Formats: sequence, structure tokens, C-alpha cells
Amino acid sequence: MQQLLNLDVPTDYAFAKISSSAMLVDVSMSVWTARKLDKKVSEEVDSAKSTKTRAGNYHKNLLAGSSKLDDISKVATAVRNWHYKQTSPWSDSGTRLLPATLFIDYKSELGQYEKMFYDSVESFLVEYDNLVTKSAFQLGDLFNREDYPHVDKVRSKFGFNYSFSPVPESGDFRVDIGEQGMAELRGQYESAYKSRIESSMKDVWDRVYTTLSHMSSKLDFTEGKQKLFDSMVDNTIELTGLLKHLNITGDQRLENLRKDLESAMHGVSCDDLRDSDALREHTKSKVDEMLSKFSF
Repeated sequence: MQQLLNLDVPTDYAFAKISSSAMLVDVSMSVWTARKLDKKVSEEVDSAKSTKTRAGNYHKNLLAGSSKLDDISKVATAVRNWHYKQTSPWSDSGTRLLPATLFIDYKSELGQYEKMFYDSVESFLVEYDNLVTKSAFQLGDLFNREDYPHVDKVRSKFGFNYSFSPVPESGDFRVDIGEQGMAELRGQYESAYKSRIESSMKDVWDRVYTTLSHMSSKLDFTEGKQKLFDSMVDNTIELTGLLKHLNITGDQRLENLRKDLESAMHGVSCDDLRDSDALREHTKSKVDEMLSKFSF
């Protein structure tokens, strides 16, 4: 992914501002896979193919033919996609950085997603026994009733969890390692902290670049008319709103770019872009002008 260079963030600014303008959030969901290793079939395949050792495993879909479990997975995917849009990266463990200005709306919408998730789970569990019965027909000789846990155990395999925590500040090391060791430890921490902030902001810049590049490409009709989707405009307008919050370092370049994008998209609809060559060319010109501000 290409990126804007010189995303240097002064460490003193980072520690002073980020801890009060953002928080950390973890979101995790678990969904029962309804898959089971069938050792007998795996051995039969190896035997039929004359392998000298176990060459593979056969995992059967216990609920083959049913989309009920897929419905829950789709909700989980929608939650993750939304969560990634509202936040930016912080750590390799999956913890994300959430701007404090988004907290109220984020928490409210997260609660709605949580309800949607568990409603889908309950809808599945109500049908579970019937789905097991249908699986006996769908799976034929592969069906084994012992593969199917009791409905209460299945319920425990679904989970929707989240937690919020403050962004840690520098220097809170309470170990006796001497002044030199302490200075070294703090230096390493501050370097890693700064790197995380820069990585978080790089993600935001990458989103802007990807959005602008996609729009510029789609608005280019020089080699024939392209199909324009409403989502292109909707996603761009949504991004301009999010940038007000995701710019946690107060980068004036990003704010200026956000204003330019907001101005370029003001009152513009996908229908207008489809119908007006002049508007489409004007909008593409504005988008290309914004892209020219990226240095690589």
C-alpha cells in the first residue's frame, strides 16, 4: 500500500494528547463452526489412494444444506467491517484505537450490533434440533448423532465481547533496574508508542488514498463508460465524516484534505455523476488534485 511520507509525530505531543483524545477498544466474536473431523472417512480416503501415511483430513459440515449458521457469520463479518471503519490499528493483538469523540455513537451502535448478533443466535438455536434431523437426510452415511452437542453446549460456543481501556501513558514502570536501565526501558516504550501512533495515522491516510484512487479510476470515461455505484459516493461521504474523528494527532494536512473532499462531494450524487459529463469531469479533476498532494 502506498503511503504519504513524513508522518512524523512528536513524541511529547503523542503522550500528552493521544491518551486524552482516544481510547483502546477490543471486540471479539465467536461462532460455532459446526465442523467435525471424520477420522474414519479420512482413513478410507488414504486407503483408497494407497497413501503410506495420513495425507489429509476430512472435515464434514454438520449442518450441510442450512444457511442458519451462515446468517450469524454474516452479522459477525458486518460488525468487524464496521468496527475497522470506526477505529484505527494499535497493536498486533487486535486492539484498536477509538477517538473519544466517537465513543457515544460507537457504543450505541455496538450495542445494536450485539443485539442483532444474539437475536441471530437465538433464531438458530430455536431451529437447532430440526436442523440436526434434516442433517440426517443431507449427510447420509456421514451422519452421526453423537457429533451434535446438546443445544445448551452449542449456545456456549457463541460470544460477543468487547472492552474499553485507556491509552497508557509513558513512564509508569515500577521496577528496580537502575537509572540507566529505566531510561533504556522508557526509551524503548516511547519509540514503540510513537510507532503505533504513526501506524494508526498511516492507516487513515491509506484509506483516503484508496478511496480517492478508486473514485478517480471510476470517473475516468476516456476508454468508455464505466458503471458507477451509489456505494462509491456513499462511502466517500462517510469517510469525510469519520476523518473528523480519526485525525487523532490533529494533522492539519489531513484536515485540509478532508475539507477539500467534503467540498468536492457537496451536493453530488451518483445519479448526477452518471448523467453529467461536465460534473463528472469536474469531480475527477478535484479528486486528482487531492491525489497529487500525496508524495511517495
